[in-house]
Amino acid sequence: MTVTPFGTRLREAMDSRGPLCVGIDPHAELLASWGLNDDIAGLERFSRTVVEALADQVAVFKPQAAFFERFGSKGIAVLERTVADARAAGTLVVMDAKRGDIGSTMAAYAQTFLDPASPLFSDALTVSPYLGYGSLRPAVELARASGAGLFVLALTSNPEGAEVQRAVREDGRTIGATMLAHLAAENAGAEPMGSFGAVVGATLGDLSSFDLDINGPLLAPGIGAQGATAADLPGVFGAAVRNVVPNVSRGVLRHGPDAAALRASALTFAEEIRKAVSAS
Repeated sequence: MTVTPFGTRLREAMDSRGPLCVGIDPHAELLASWGLNDDIAGLERFSRTVVEALADQVAVFKPQAAFFERFGSKGIAVLERTVADARAAGTLVVMDAKRGDIGSTMAAYAQTFLDPASPLFSDALTVSPYLGYGSLRPAVELARASGAGLFVLALTSNPEGAEVQRAVREDGRTIGATMLAHLAAENAGAEPMGSFGAVVGATLGDLSSFDLDINGPLLAPGIGAQGATAADLPGVFGAAVRNVVPNVSRGVLRHGPDAAALRASALTFAEEIRKAVSAS
């Protein structure tokens, strides 16, 4: 059975719905602002409301696994339903779990999120390459086989990330640039876009010293509450802006629990992003 690669499905979703990715981040403060308790019932109500309000409107959901895992097995059960409901509604799911390990452990992480037989199977997974890019090989291979994708932490928006990602190797290239080069190699020849993307912060300013043309998607956190705007995207990403998947979490979610307000906020962000990308 031939599976359609994640990069192809993502390109189609971005072209038809716009590139907006909405995070599903049910942290305690956000639940409280919705008038919900910080418990399983609140978690489930929150997640279901977001999916029902936005699943037919956005290209991608990005649930943050930690906010579900903190409730133990019952929280993971809610995460399973959230992923299943989102995918059944036609929205791609990027699981934000930032897994990274070696050997059989990395393979087990991959099986959890990238094996179609898993109840947590997602269209893509965020991963950390800082045990060496080669440590991700089990995830790369399973993603390729299952038609899923990866988003590798390359140039993240948190200030602490620079001490690792901008460190310079003996060959004069930074660690972040090295990760981008690995991803470009994974995506070589893929059309219309490869399935192996990078996480690159939208708040980082001019990144012209990095080659972001990896023929794959660039997941860009930082729009909204973190201070970046849609208008910043062309200046940050340059010619690669067409492959950017801007992530907004609090900027949209703070408008809940009213479904109409959530939709209106997501639509506003999507239109601003579309205009910024088309004008570049």
